[in-house]
Formats: sequence, structure tokens, C-alpha cells
Amino acid sequence: MTCIVDRLGEAGVDIVEIGFLDDRQPENINRSIQPNTAALSRAYSNISKDHPTLVGMIDYGTCSLDNIESREDTILDGIRVIFKKKNMYNAARFGEGLKAKGYDLYLNMVSITSYSDEDIDEFANLVNGIMPVAVAIVDTYGLMHREQVQHYFELLDRKLDTRISIGYHSHNNFQLGYSNTLELLKIESDRSVILDATLYGMGKSAGNAPIELVAMNLNDNYGKDYDITQILEAIDNNIMPIYSKQYWGYSLNFYIAAKNDCHPNYVKYLIDKKTLSMRSIDSILDSIDDNVKLDYNENYIESLYQEYQAEELDDSVCIDALRESIGGRKVLVIAPGRTVRDSDELIRRYIDDNDPVTIGVNFIPPDMDVDYIFFNNTKRYSQNITNLNMSDVRTIATSNLTPANSAFDYPLNYEGLMGEDNEVWCNALVLILNLMKRLGVVDVALAGFDGFVKSADNYVGEDYDLGLDYKFLSVVNKRMKGKVKEYRRFMNIEFITQSQYDS
Repeated sequence: MTCIVDRLGEAGVDIVEIGFLDDRQPENINRSIQPNTAALSRAYSNISKDHPTLVGMIDYGTCSLDNIESREDTILDGIRVIFKKKNMYNAARFGEGLKAKGYDLYLNMVSITSYSDEDIDEFANLVNGIMPVAVAIVDTYGLMHREQVQHYFELLDRKLDTRISIGYHSHNNFQLGYSNTLELLKIESDRSVILDATLYGMGKSAGNAPIELVAMNLNDNYGKDYDITQILEAIDNNIMPIYSKQYWGYSLNFYIAAKNDCHPNYVKYLIDKKTLSMRSIDSILDSIDDNVKLDYNENYIESLYQEYQAEELDDSVCIDALRESIGGRKVLVIAPGRTVRDSDELIRRYIDDNDPVTIGVNFIPPDMDVDYIFFNNTKRYSQNITNLNMSDVRTIATSNLTPANSAFDYPLNYEGLMGEDNEVWCNALVLILNLMKRLGVVDVALAGFDGFVKSADNYVGEDYDLGLDYKFLSVVNKRMKGKVKEYRRFMNIEFITQSQYDS
């Protein structure tokens, strides 16, 4: 860390943020998050004396003034306080306490897009009485385009005391972090500006404006003389080893979050379900209430997910038709577990001996004719559309799926097939067994419902592995074993292939 600060100092960078102050964290000399100013000073005890202005960061509410020594007793010259709109008054008062201890004060308005113009006017009037070094526009989730950057700058420029600088902190969800930073420079104003940038764009989610690009542009167009080679040395020696292990930068997830003006954890939560198409995810995100879009709430997004999956559909006619053709017969259900690959002969022998109704679940078994294909997973359905178009197999699908090319033969209400256990309610086996129960089927044979192991070889083909959270799926294995035991009280269930769900 010290090497990076020294390199940036040699490059001529004006201000370097060296770490967070968070009194919930233990002291660790190998981290840049420390519980107090004394610990942060110890972490940087061997820093060059000719350093740039050094600042720390406090997320308002995570470090008390009691853990902040006077400026003359620490390595820090200033402290940046970040805060959301709901905390803007308390954060400003907290900043006054930091100024009283001698620090240069920087107030950073997190998620600036959540502030109304009236909020910004009010805050500007408040901080004019405090006189921080700067007030920063923080585009936390990379939502802004050029026009919005200009708008927020002009609002602050009109209201703030001219001695207060305006800062800008971008994120790259729309790949606009760097270009928006340049746009701010073009705005005519006599006020000084402070531009946040990071080595190689390193930063939360999609990353930030890269300092090497910003410094280059300032050299070329604004008469600055930053030493770019020092910045490149810091990137090569200190940042690239981290980047090779922990990627940051533009991605589909962060684009979708920014597109829907929402917290990126909402996107991650829905993608991790492994059941939704991007169209479905986009639809759910669009339904998030404006008041919670930027404040992640896992219980809330789970409720929206369940509502979306449980879209009501009157399936009584389809259930009656399926009961007439399937009810009373033995049923063989085949899932895409890896055991199907090696048990072809065993499965065919069962079919020859029992003449069952055959149902593929979320896939079309290779080289094997089945009577029906059951889909409850949008991604699995998308994987099989091409093969379905070349087949005359009948399709059964839950109401959370949108058909492509042709309608499903038997659309079923998702909610009517759901279980009550939140850990497994959308598991395909739970849905198919509930369907068998509704159809009056008594004898069910299962193949390819293997359960999950920590392996890249859980499925018949690598395309079926959508990325697995094995810690969570070990819970699923245990819960599903219990669910199968429950169903066996009123249904004869036989596993043709090995399964962790079998007891």
C-alpha cells in the first residue's frame, strides 16, 4: 500500500485516499480498513515524508469521533465522509466535529440521483455554514449520463460558497465513468473541481474512472504535468496481480442494475436463482418500488421473485386433459443429471418392462423418445428451443415461462405446483411430484435426479451447469431427501439411477 502512495506522490497526484476508518473492524496492518486513526497511521508508518495530501474515508455511522485523534497526531490531512440522503444532516454535523479536530473536510453525497433539486439546495445552504474543502457528486451505481452530471454540478455551483470545491466520483456501469469525468471538466466555472479516479479503474462493481486516463487527458488538454509512467508502474506492480484474481469492470450484471436504477445486489440475487431469463429479471427489476431501489432488501426482492413465478393461470382444463392421459399409469421422469449418461441401458430396460408415460424435465433426453417435456426453468427452456422446434413432443410448462415460436401444449399455474419449503419450493422435482399428485399418479420412477456434488460434472452436458452455490445446494440435498420421504407416504417412488435424494 505504501508503495502505491509513494508512486502516486511521485506522479504528482494531489490527493490520495489511503483507507477507510471503521470502528467495527479489528486492527490489521495488512488491510486498508482500520478501526481508528492510530491504527491507520501505524499501517502507513513507513510512508515517504514528501507525500501528497492524504485522506481517509468514513461511511457515516461506522466510526465515532472518539476513534479520531487530532490531525496533528495522525498521518491524515483530511477525511472524506460519505453518506446517503437520509443521513445528510447528521453527516454534516459529524463533519463539523472532524473540522474541530483540525481535518480538511470533504462531504460526499452518495447516490446523488436519489436527491431532489430541493434536497441539494437545502444541503448546499447547510454546508455553506460549515465550509468543507469540497462537496462531491457521487454516482454510486453508475446511473448518470452527461446531462445529469451537468445538472448536479450546476445546482451545486449556483448555491455553494465559491471557496468550496465540487468533487465528482463516477462508476462505470454504463461505461461512462471516464467520459462523464471529462464532461464535468468542460463546464464553465471559476470554481475548482476535484476528480476521483483509481488505478486501472479499480473499484466497486463496474469500477471507476481510470486515473491513468484522466491524468493523460489533463496533461494533453489542461496544461498539467502528471508523470504517467509512475502511475503505470503502480498498476503493473501492485494492481495487476489483484486484477488477475478479482475482476472489476463493465459487466452485464452492473449494466442491468444501472438500466433499472437499482442496487446491483438485486440483479445478483435474481441471477443466482438460475431460473430466470434476462427478460424476466428485467421485468422484476422494473417492478421494484422507487423508495427501495437503491437500498437493497433481500426479503423484498424474494417476495417479488415469488410473485413473478406464481403468476396466476387457470389450468383446470390442462390438468383434466393430463389426468385423462397420464393418471392411473406408471410414469418415468428423466432429469438431466450426470447418471443419465451412464444408465441408458438401465432406463431403456425399465421402459420396456413397464411401458410408462415418459417425461423429460427441463431437457430432451438424447436418443430417447419421450411423451412429454416439462419445463419450469426459463434458462433450461431457452437451451432447448432449437431441439423443440425439430420435435413433435408435447410440452408442459409452468406459468412463469413465456413460450417462443409456438404455445405450450399444457400451461400450468406455477403457484399450484409450488411446495411450502422456501429452500426447495422451485425445485423441479418438487414441482413434478406435486403435479403427479394432482393427476392421481401412484407409481413414479425417477432417473437423473442425482442431487448435487461439488463437481463440474453434475449434468449430462457442461451446458447445463449454470454455476452452482455448493454450500446452498448441500442444504437442498438434505431438504429434498426429506421431501421425497414425505411423498412416499402416498406415492410409490423408485429411483432408477443413484440419487442423494434417495433414503
